[in-house]
Amino acid sequence: MYPHQRQIYCRYLSTKDSKRFKLNGTAVAIAVAGLGFGGYAAWKWDLFGSNSVSNKTGTGTIDFTRVVKYKTEAMEIIDRPKHKPSRQFKFDTDTSGFKFTLYQYQTCPFCCKVRAYLDYHGLSYDVIEVNSVWRTQTKWSKYKKVPILICEGQGPGGSLQLNDSSVIMSMLESNRIDKSLTLEKLISYYPYTEGKKRGRTVYNFHNQYYVMYGDNTIDMTTEQFKEEQKWRQWVDDVLVHTLSPNVYRTPREALQSFRYFSDVGQWEKVFSTFERYFVIYFGAAAMFVLGKVLKRRYELKDDVRQSLYDACHEWCKAVGTNKKFFGGNVPNLADLSVYGVLSSIEGCDTFKELRLNNPQLVVWYDNVKQAVDGHWGANPEITR
Repeated sequence: MYPHQRQIYCRYLSTKDSKRFKLNGTAVAIAVAGLGFGGYAAWKWDLFGSNSVSNKTGTGTIDFTRVVKYKTEAMEIIDRPKHKPSRQFKFDTDTSGFKFTLYQYQTCPFCCKVRAYLDYHGLSYDVIEVNSVWRTQTKWSKYKKVPILICEGQGPGGSLQLNDSSVIMSMLESNRIDKSLTLEKLISYYPYTEGKKRGRTVYNFHNQYYVMYGDNTIDMTTEQFKEEQKWRQWVDDVLVHTLSPNVYRTPREALQSFRYFSDVGQWEKVFSTFERYFVIYFGAAAMFVLGKVLKRRYELKDDVRQSLYDACHEWCKAVGTNKKFFGGNVPNLADLSVYGVLSSIEGCDTFKELRLNNPQLVVWYDNVKQAVDGHWGANPEITR
């Protein structure tokens, strides 16, 4: 029997691939090219859209003999260039022994989810900022989306490539709970399938909301597992789709957002002047158009702010008023996922208005921010 065929008790929920935000471009003239590129970007978004792979719900045992036809090996890394990190985060709390490199867009909500997890648990990592138009930093990778997390010194080739934000969080959490589950072994528990859509390769990741804990005893009930998984998936399926139509709601907001992205991503240190201004102005025009497409696709309200407000009120209702976090005394993966996605727009007008609209969200958000910045997950004295 193959190692991945053993049964593992896990957190269990339906699996749908999350969508990714992209900045794409083919022209500089904003007024004309923005409209043309909007259609192109919509095509790209559809190309990399999600496909439902399972509708099973429940908590139980997974027998991976049912999925051996899926690819369970790590994606081969071929000739990965040694890019100079744009930033390095070194934490004294890190005792993992891992050396991580994160390929990201600074304000991609999915990348922010992964950073929230790494920061919360005090795991050191280097950052490679990817040019969102030309994506030269990830041309080596078979998998073209971000985030991509590389773990150096692991695997037969000397490094492991971890893909998909929800899979990355689940794998790291599984390893944290059970150190015998190495990252190399865990990759086989999160199989993926390849498909073709309009001539391009697309990937479906399975089990991305499952956390493997083997025979370890943990202080969560079955119902708490299911609720955590439910809201992690809700982040990818609902919350994230309210962001783009809001931050790119008007040309002014779109430009303001991209200027904020440039500042927080330190693009002036990473990209040439031409590249930076190209992404800012061209990206703002393109995403303004794409925001309208996404509003229709995900059936948001005419006032897209209200769709965002409704989603956040739904989350606050789930958190309740009798506990600090959804996870209780400390954030769980659902808390970190919601926080990570919302942190991607922290400097935008949309977020400022959101804070004024929902005082309960402000309290919860600031509490999670304190926990993430304080690396609570690395402190064994902080308990659930």
